[in-house]
Amino acid sequence: MENSSARHMWGDFLDAHLQYAFVDPPKVLHFCNTELEANRSTALVLDQIKKATTYSLLGLQHRKESLPKIGSFMVITNWEGKAQCIVRTTAVQLKPFYSITKDYALKEAIDDHSLEAWKKATWERFSEELKPFNKVPKESMIVVCQEFEKVF
Repeated sequence: MENSSARHMWGDFLDAHLQYAFVDPPKVLHFCNTELEANRSTALVLDQIKKATTYSLLGLQHRKESLPKIGSFMVITNWEGKAQCIVRTTAVQLKPFYSITKDYALKEAIDDHSLEAWKKATWERFSEELKPFNKVPKESMIVVCQEFEKVF
């Protein structure tokens, strides 16, 4: 783990939870593409309001990233890369973009937490994400819905 702040937080977590000493190291990440939104999202995770994030399957494939796994850990950082908390994946579902429900949008807590806000923000994010691969989002594209809980 290159991020020293995340490495220290993970070590503190393992000191308190030795049963996870042999699990795969956590992914280290911040949410969103801007400092304001990244830090806002992190605060929502800390307050246990944000409990989900969404990836485009196509983006993961083009970046050669694996799907999230139930039980895996992530260290969530602020925009500057300072570890803020650790979350654990509780559910992973692959589904078409058009099938996302308001209940799921509420878990992701984007803007006013509405389905409309989720669709707009996520569409914009996926448009930027897929641009380098000469791809565009589609209503039928498969998205990876990852739910999590804050554990540390």
